Amino acid sequence: MSQLRSIEEEKVLKGFGSRLRTLRLLQGYTQEELAAKAGFSRSYYTEIETGKRNISLLNLHRLAQHLQISLKELFDFE
Repeated sequence: MSQLRSIEEEKVLKGFGSRLRTLRLLQGYTQEELAAKAGFSRSYYTEIETGKRNISLLNLHRLAQHLQISLKELFDFE
């Protein structure tokens, strides 16, 4: 069952996905490489970057670790 999201929620998910994509590219990772490092499938990771997936706190922590940044830096988007 798909959950309907508000426009604001969609904007947050897409903004985060865009930030994550930028950080990944700055470090030279492909989606597949970063997904594997964090223990995700590539399809799950792709859904995060495209704003289709609402990622959990622990998975956010994993991404920050593998990007070698703080959680605060991960959320530096508007």
